[in-house]
Amino acid sequence: MQPFKVIIVEDVKLELKGTEEIFRTEIPEAEVLGTAMSESELWPLMRQQTPDLLLLDLGLGGSTTIGVDICRQVRSKYPAMKILIFTGEILNERLWVDVLQAGADGIILKTGELLTRNDVRLVMDGRRLVFNQPILEKIVARFKKSVISEARRTNAVIDFDIDEYDERFLRHLALGYTKDMISALRGMPFGVKSLEKRQVDLINRLFPEGERAGVNATRLVVRALQLHIIDLDRLTPDDE
Repeated sequence: MQPFKVIIVEDVKLELKGTEEIFRTEIPEAEVLGTAMSESELWPLMRQQTPDLLLLDLGLGGSTTIGVDICRQVRSKYPAMKILIFTGEILNERLWVDVLQAGADGIILKTGELLTRNDVRLVMDGRRLVFNQPILEKIVARFKKSVISEARRTNAVIDFDIDEYDERFLRHLALGYTKDMISALRGMPFGVKSLEKRQVDLINRLFPEGERAGVNATRLVVRALQLHIIDLDRLTPDDE
């Protein structure tokens, strides 16, 4: 690894000392230009000398959003700079997404093996999306869940012969649309009567023969959700 310059942003003194020690003992190629415990301390440091790497904590002064704002500003002002997040926000997954969208090169959670020489090397070598084991485990778990859910949906679509209009009809029923509203959608070339017939047909396909009596639109939607024909996380309306 080539020599490089780093600024560390961390608002907890004990953790700041620990991070500095990691660089001193494990990553001798790093020259620590300075440390900041707040946003107001960071910008003067950046004006004095631009680092190659910004090691940035997200939670500063009790706020979980300042780090994201700093990341966004740094990425805009210094597009070539590497930004590695080192955070104790181990449960706030939305915050991870926000800071990645703001331009971070990776996220290291303050749990497990913490910050390692290899993490820093990967970032300095130009690798994007550098994560340590704890966050990788969460990402993989979400990936598995997503793949399984999609496989179930695909199987249900095949098993119950669901076409695009069935899916669109069920999705908009789940969103609270009436049949009049659904028939007015640009991508739904059916009148209300046709939609009523489609609803009856879907009930016959999705419910066993002895359970079809009295099934209304709400029960039909619940059944479609249970069978993964429609996804609760993907209930968005079409353009009207």
